[in-house]
Amino acid sequence: MNEKQFNRMKQAAGFIAALDQSGGSTPKALKSYGIESDQFSNDEEMYTLVHEMRTRIIKSSAFSSEHILGAILFENTMDRRIDGTLTADYLWQEKGVVPFLKIDKGLDVLQDGVQLMKPIPDLAYLLKHAVERNIFGTKERSVIQAANPEGIKKVVAQQFDLAKQVFAAGLIPIVEPEVDIHSQDKKESEAILKTEITKQLDALTNEKVILKLSIPSVDNFYEEFTHHPKILRVVALSGGYSREDADEKLAKNHGVIASFSRALSEGLFAQQSDEAFNQILANSIAEIYAASVK
Repeated sequence: MNEKQFNRMKQAAGFIAALDQSGGSTPKALKSYGIESDQFSNDEEMYTLVHEMRTRIIKSSAFSSEHILGAILFENTMDRRIDGTLTADYLWQEKGVVPFLKIDKGLDVLQDGVQLMKPIPDLAYLLKHAVERNIFGTKERSVIQAANPEGIKKVVAQQFDLAKQVFAAGLIPIVEPEVDIHSQDKKESEAILKTEITKQLDALTNEKVILKLSIPSVDNFYEEFTHHPKILRVVALSGGYSREDADEKLAKNHGVIASFSRALSEGLFAQQSDEAFNQILANSIAEIYAASVK
């Protein structure tokens, strides 16, 4: 594990850029970027186009270690290059940004008010490959739709079981049990989630994790996690909020930093001039950063 990257993630000011749209969400991400589905005819063309989008973001002068701590990549992106350099190496060597990898294979069917992660059949190989590609950590997402104690307990148990395997492989896990922002009992789900996370944290030995959570209904609800010895960082997902709303809500949660995807790329289009693209991205990054350091 890279000690310099570890210390940066633990102590530095900034936020994590989520550039990890995967198979199911890639067409939607491209559409938001101004590229319609009739502009690609297969997965390879689709992934090439989304890598070009991510490359444009990463190479932008606005995308720098001044505001950005880390970036989460999709598996396909990890094996692609930017200016001849593997993406993770480019992020760290050229930008000073710590690389993470999304490793989950998507969500299982809704049961007990939650969607667990699908099995990851090639987990051992994927983690080994991530280490070889100089990835620092991983991200794995599941979703809570309702305040079902049994379902939430299963989500958190699955997340921490995977986190232990990730840490044993030499990587830092981002544990992401997302609570759907449209849930009718979001506040109640968060209370159950907090209890279950605390139990799992207490059971850890030497492992360290990053928590990625939905912005809570009650301001500073997760504040105690920001000081927990087993937690490297607490980060928040935008969860479907607009950037403006996400920033406003995040700023009320001290010690929690952003890990935004859609909110980060909001307003960016393939057809924009580099000047316009870079200016919009710079404004977005500045606003997200400001919300993350309050």
